[in-house]
Amino acid sequence: MIARREVEFLLYDWLKAERLTALPRFEGQTREDWDAVLDLAERLAGNDFLPCNKIADRDEPSLTQDGEVRVQPDLREAMRTWLASGLQLAAVDAGHGGMQLPTVVASVALAKVMAANVSGSAFMMLTIANARVISDFGTPAQVELFAAPQHEGTSLGTMCLSEPDVGSSLGDITTRASLDGEDEIGRRYRISGRKMWISGGGHDVTEQNIHLVLAKIADEDGRLPSGTRGISLFVVPRVLPDGGRNDVTVAGLNHKMGYRGIPNCLLNFGEGMHHRPDGEAGAIGWLLGEPGQGLAIMFQMMNEARINVGLGAAALAWRGYVLSCEYAAERVQGRPLEDRRAERPVPLVRHPDVRRMLLAQRAIGEGALALCFYAARLADVSRAGGDAVERQRAHTLLDLLTPIVKSWPSEQGLLANHHAIQIHGGYGYTRDFDVEQLYRDNRLNPIHEGTTGIQGIDLLGRKILGDRGAGFAALQEEMQATVGRAGADAELAAIGAALDAARREVAAVVDGAVARDDRPAVLAEANAFLEGMGHLVVGWLWLDMALAARQSADPAVAEAALWTCRHFFAAEMPRIAGMLAPLTADAAVTRRVPERIFAAV
Repeated sequence: MIARREVEFLLYDWLKAERLTALPRFEGQTREDWDAVLDLAERLAGNDFLPCNKIADRDEPSLTQDGEVRVQPDLREAMRTWLASGLQLAAVDAGHGGMQLPTVVASVALAKVMAANVSGSAFMMLTIANARVISDFGTPAQVELFAAPQHEGTSLGTMCLSEPDVGSSLGDITTRASLDGEDEIGRRYRISGRKMWISGGGHDVTEQNIHLVLAKIADEDGRLPSGTRGISLFVVPRVLPDGGRNDVTVAGLNHKMGYRGIPNCLLNFGEGMHHRPDGEAGAIGWLLGEPGQGLAIMFQMMNEARINVGLGAAALAWRGYVLSCEYAAERVQGRPLEDRRAERPVPLVRHPDVRRMLLAQRAIGEGALALCFYAARLADVSRAGGDAVERQRAHTLLDLLTPIVKSWPSEQGLLANHHAIQIHGGYGYTRDFDVEQLYRDNRLNPIHEGTTGIQGIDLLGRKILGDRGAGFAALQEEMQATVGRAGADAELAAIGAALDAARREVAAVVDGAVARDDRPAVLAEANAFLEGMGHLVVGWLWLDMALAARQSADPAVAEAALWTCRHFFAAEMPRIAGMLAPLTADAAVTRRVPERIFAAV
């Protein structure tokens, strides 16, 4: 679990979240209000979600003969308890019945449940984002019928993007939408097609299930437009407003290595075999926004989901660290390096190599949480900041950092969980210990909501090359401000200088990429850039946290932050040069290697 003292350091000592109460959107809120919400989330995480985490991992959702999905009963009840608590309303606008809390506070609350039961948290993450999209882009009737039930806790939502033969190449989807008139809800269409990898579809947690479905509107000749510009977005409920069932069927369940508590489905829309609304085949859906705007609208939900995937990975990494600390303190094994003939063995934590792995876990786990909470605070400022300049700057930084927020915790968090298993030794890879499940759960995150490779292309192609490095320039200004403050601290000045050297190293690569007139060659190594850039950003945040730790009222938290910062700069920051090497060596190995060497042997 994520201890309260860590939360208070990150939220209040470092991010200075209480300053947000000066903004009109959060006027009248207090730290006591936020702490009460965090207390509730902590109780639900410990009392409801953690006890069923391993049970739901073992007893996966099942599909009945009539196409209904049964979720493990304890997890189902935990979800209903969460919905009854109203925590899904934490960051929802007051105008929609929400608490209108800062996103960063809501993210901390969600992270607590993620650490306890990431499968359960996935239901919530998708639903919160689904309802926000409908609230932002829907007609008043659509908001009332499809967002409000999710706010009230009587419905859960999904996002239906990919198809069995398409994956992430959304421009190639073939799900079809045909106009079926117009009513008081909006323009109505008949939807037909198949959607794959749909988390949270067809379950029995709630009767209603609100699907946001990407599809293409057929022209008069029945042809579908090509590319992403022809994609539209539709609200497709499982239960229609008149109480009848829509033509949406769970055709099968995917059996995953992790996140086993939440069903992952193949959904068929419009096959007409089980349900035929108004006597016809075709799932009924209502257009959200305008035709052709589907992907642009859906990116709001996708980006929110990407940040929350990173948050889930960070929470899993942190929980693995906590379990490792407990085990290393209790498990007695081996003699110390200083006295190999000692009469008695010592706790694992006495061994330097174990301390190395514990430091690595902490650096990743807390660094990843810091990255996600920093992004959440940027989201608050970009939406509610005091002036247009401040809001735009926060938006620019958030846009640049989103692929890093998604991918760095996912990739590095898996390494942290690897260390957790290693510290547990032979017990670590047995199902008797939680770290085995944490590793499996976290392995899904580098794929969820766009693979790491896609995030790399997004970062380097759209966020760096797309604006000629302007967003990166804003980020550099933030880093240089931290370096300046570190320069006045005798102990941290050298670390500040190391951060600045790494910044210049990455900046040189960015300048070279912008100047190079060969976009495919640059993007071929986008993953290497993403990795190096991620390390730079987290190194910056660790130095910033170390500076904040100087002012912390908790000596234990301050000491841990300083030591972890030292570790990150000693062990991780020097790796950036190697990460960036593929972009500077100009070897082009990945583009030039012949396909024939990968032929099946």
